Amino acid sequence: MSFSAADHGFMALALQLAARGLNTTTPNPRVGCVLVRDGHVIGEGWHEKAGGPHAEAAALNAIVGAGDTASGATAYVTLEPCSHFGRTPPCADALIAAGVVRVVAAMQDPNPLVAGQGLARLAAAGIEVASGLLQAEARELNIGFVARMTRGRPWLRLKVAASLDGKTALNNGVSQWITGPAARRDAHAWRARSCAVLTGIGTVRDDNPRLTVREVPTTRQPLRVVIDSRLETPPDAAILDGGNVLIAAAQGDAGRAAALRARGAEILVLPNADGKVELADLLQELGRRGINEVLAEAGTRLNGSLLREGCVDELLIYQAPLLIGDAARGMFGLAELSDLTGAHRLNIIERRAVGADFRIRARLA
Repeated sequence: MSFSAADHGFMALALQLAARGLNTTTPNPRVGCVLVRDGHVIGEGWHEKAGGPHAEAAALNAIVGAGDTASGATAYVTLEPCSHFGRTPPCADALIAAGVVRVVAAMQDPNPLVAGQGLARLAAAGIEVASGLLQAEARELNIGFVARMTRGRPWLRLKVAASLDGKTALNNGVSQWITGPAARRDAHAWRARSCAVLTGIGTVRDDNPRLTVREVPTTRQPLRVVIDSRLETPPDAAILDGGNVLIAAAQGDAGRAAALRARGAEILVLPNADGKVELADLLQELGRRGINEVLAEAGTRLNGSLLREGCVDELLIYQAPLLIGDAARGMFGLAELSDLTGAHRLNIIERRAVGADFRIRARLA
């Protein structure tokens, strides 16, 4: 189906609106809606948070508030209108009742509860429907939601701050600060949009991080997840401050678990055959909890394990103009290769300067 230049412009506006919910909609998708009649925008809205009005309802409410109606309008929506009752009524029914004559969706909803049924309901009511306009952009905006709906686990970004020669810390563990303030603020923005931040016990011991969002404004802190096979997290660790912490272990030492629970942590025991945490099972559990995007900020060993076990979807690498030397710690603890056929192939999707540093986004080929 072909779309006009005007269609593209209105959908681009809907995507801009959807992005306003980047840090707040979890576990729901980020969705924007623009209502247009006679070539003019008469209403717009976006989904702000779970339990609140969906984008379509927000746009319709804006029209009513202005003393108008949506009769005869076209609705541009970045995700197929829902067709089921959740915390709010179906958006497809609201659009039908409002008298819209055309609905353009950027993409179909991957949620099995919708999956084309919303568009089908609209078409059955005599409304012209179309989908696929700026679909790649819409999918990218909700890549974690799509991942969770289609494969049952979140989208995992692995963030690394490294020198130009690929080192993340000195051999004694010192790593603050390899990158500059601008890169750290940028990394906090990625934290803010994530549903969870994941690290390992080694990072907790070496750096005692909080892993909260502090460098950018936020109304929500992500869940903090610690992979700690033997429950060695100190009860006074900074990461436990404020609660909202999940510790994934391979054993359930009662005394250590009690001390951590007293600090507000939840303990989840997920052992594998090697006495480590089964990472794939952890991601599946996070998916069941509605986690769409995970940002991993860990050390060399856990980074290597996540890559080796197929848990990584995207790399977020900050490179500083420093040379640290061979004795320093690398980015990934991976086994030595005898030839390059076993190398992890990457597709670079973005490279940009962030202050004095560079940020590289790459995905596993």
